[in-house]
Amino acid sequence: MAHIREDLFKQTTGNHSIDRRHFLKLMAMAGLLAATNTRRVNAFSSKAKGKIVIIGGGAAGLSMAARLKRWLDTPDITLIDPSDRQFYQPGFTLIASGVYQPNDVWKKQENCIPSGVKWIKDSVQLVDPVQNQITTCNNGKITYDFLVLTPGLQINWTMVEGITQATLGQGNAHCIYDFEGAQKTWQALQKFAQTGGKGIYTDTYTKHKCGGAPKKICLLTEHYARKQGTRDKLDLNYYTAEKQLYDVPYFTPRLEEIYHERHIPIHLNVRVKGVDTAAKQVHLEKIETINGEKVSTPFVEDYDFLHFTPPMSAPDFVRESGLGWTEGKLAREAWVMVDQETLIHKTYPNIISLGDVAGIPTSKTSAAIRKQVPIAAKNLIALMEGKEPVEKYDGYAACPIVTDYGHVLLCEFNYKKEPEISFPLSLLDMSKEQWVAWLLKVYALKPLYFYGMLNGIA
Repeated sequence: MAHIREDLFKQTTGNHSIDRRHFLKLMAMAGLLAATNTRRVNAFSSKAKGKIVIIGGGAAGLSMAARLKRWLDTPDITLIDPSDRQFYQPGFTLIASGVYQPNDVWKKQENCIPSGVKWIKDSVQLVDPVQNQITTCNNGKITYDFLVLTPGLQINWTMVEGITQATLGQGNAHCIYDFEGAQKTWQALQKFAQTGGKGIYTDTYTKHKCGGAPKKICLLTEHYARKQGTRDKLDLNYYTAEKQLYDVPYFTPRLEEIYHERHIPIHLNVRVKGVDTAAKQVHLEKIETINGEKVSTPFVEDYDFLHFTPPMSAPDFVRESGLGWTEGKLAREAWVMVDQETLIHKTYPNIISLGDVAGIPTSKTSAAIRKQVPIAAKNLIALMEGKEPVEKYDGYAACPIVTDYGHVLLCEFNYKKEPEISFPLSLLDMSKEQWVAWLLKVYALKPLYFYGMLNGIA
């Protein structure tokens, strides 16, 4: 691991599109901006009162707890979450590619919960939004005045036939959406680069956390093999359930070029149905519209290395509590039915939801949560004060697509799929992969997550 990190450092400092002086200048500007934002965060306060219960202690839940604690003069906040550890989940891709070690991406949950916030270490079975009551597994019923719904999403492993979370790695079938799975992926990736063979990489047909992750591990496998001098041994293929590789026009052309340059065919409109790990075969389904009708064509591919993405949805209790969408594209996975601008539930105005579980038409990323939190917090406080919520979220999300060891195509966009480049990165051509974005991804974002975002600082 040490020699790999040293090699990566030499590469990223010796082969870049901006010099170190320019990078430091950019970061100094960003630091000044962050300091200004921090002062603004601390300046806001409210005397509003009410019992707030937050379901879910991930990025969204902890950030909301910290922000509300800062902004309310007399906060009454309860957090329900069963986790022992807080994971920096964007780091799973970097574990799977040998950049991070497993211990780099987590901290004890007890050390991440803001002081003064009551933590109930439990899971939720049901929410009664009419009676303002939550049923937990071990702590009975808990009432609330205002509910913040941030339980994250549910990975539905069993919807890929032949796979369970416990069997990840068997038959060389891997998934980096799991902490253990990411570690197994790194071990297998190194062996695959040496032995060669056919590699298949897939996404899924549901909305899912960090849609760029499957693309990243595919491109990192390719570059790792090149660095080892074994690229000609690998036959890599990318399968997507979508009708195009990426749906943000500003960034799509360059991403497609990268796949073309690296001789990785892109197969569109294909879903994974199951995996035969013993035979090392993946069962796929191509869905096309012919003469106005959907036609499904099943087929099977042999593989030597497989990375797949399972379907995802809101946790079961969201659907069972009647809090998810009941019609439209977001209804199938029961994503929470919130207004896409205010993040307030469309039926129950004392419920606000954000993060991965929110039923809004944007990507499910930590960067999106970072923008959602202050808007959700201010709108919740407005409700507590009996005022009309006026803060609006424009759908900002960011997906840092790692294109190789040393460069990232940092995709920032809004609901309209328009580029929304953050300053000072707007000084660069972000339609192409950048060295500075790699430094941001590998070295800056994780400490900003643990020591900034989770502490209620923008």
